[in-house]
Amino acid sequence: MIPPNAVAPLTHGGDLDAARRLFPGAPEPFLDLSTGINPHPYPIPPLPSELFTRLPEPADLARLICCAAAAYGAPSETNVVPAPGSQVLMTLIAGLVPPGRALVLGPTYAEHARAASLAGHEAVTVPDLESLSHADLAIVVNPNNPDGRVLGRAELLAVAGRQRKHGGLLVVDEAFMEVGPRAESLVADAEAANVIVLRSFGKFFGLAGLRLSFALAPKVLAAQLRAGLGPWPLSGQALAIGALALSDQIWRQDTRQSLGKAARRLDRLLEGASLETIGGTSLFSLVRSDTAQRVFDRLGQAGIFVRRFDEQPDWLRFGLPGDEREWQRLEAALRG
Repeated sequence: MIPPNAVAPLTHGGDLDAARRLFPGAPEPFLDLSTGINPHPYPIPPLPSELFTRLPEPADLARLICCAAAAYGAPSETNVVPAPGSQVLMTLIAGLVPPGRALVLGPTYAEHARAASLAGHEAVTVPDLESLSHADLAIVVNPNNPDGRVLGRAELLAVAGRQRKHGGLLVVDEAFMEVGPRAESLVADAEAANVIVLRSFGKFFGLAGLRLSFALAPKVLAAQLRAGLGPWPLSGQALAIGALALSDQIWRQDTRQSLGKAARRLDRLLEGASLETIGGTSLFSLVRSDTAQRVFDRLGQAGIFVRRFDEQPDWLRFGLPGDEREWQRLEAALRG
């Protein structure tokens, strides 16, 4: 039985329709800082019309898988499963485990618990790694969203080992690992440690609308996920752009550096506005303030949308502005 509250989608960043309902008189266009998406996307080249008029070829899917395996450091190409978004993958993954207890290390991204509930699990958020010990399905986001907390590879491998002993499964969502400490990634351990790692393409490459993510999984589980996705899991456009971008090592390296520089600028700006930075990554900053609601409202009235949290009313999360005009607009709004 699926819990009724698991059916409705959860509140997320990036909902500009909601922003306009909240602040109907705000100046347009809205500056959306409510997500952790790179504001400087990978440059998309002209695409051949055949990508839109023909079904994707198996060779194009194979090429993307090859590029992803190399970019992320997968044990082999057979461990790589591309899909149209991590939500799709998480629901399929939750279905690989018989309904039981899904324990999610939190506070974190809430969609994973909902996906587990949809698969029939009892989903519970727990505060520490030790509490994951008796999970049938253990879920960790690393680096964490929204606070950027990073857990060490050794810690997570220990969790994976405990899970394996009692037939459980560990899933690690590394959506922000492209700007995190990549030495802590579990991608290379997917096969040996019996762990599934999720990687998001759209956040770092700034192409969230492409709907492209990957599961790096043990071969047996990867085959089951591929079967669940069917023969055409992605559009021709996603296959072509994904392969091109993942192979562009120079762009990836330069972008990590530029995002790090922008994140430091954002932290200085927020601290100058008396907002306490308590976490983040190179794609977002989390702040705490007793006046968070007033700041949220003031920014919204200025046409700037940031992420607030009902469960933590003194928290706000800021994504990165893009061009210099957006930076100046944010600075002016924070000054009030």
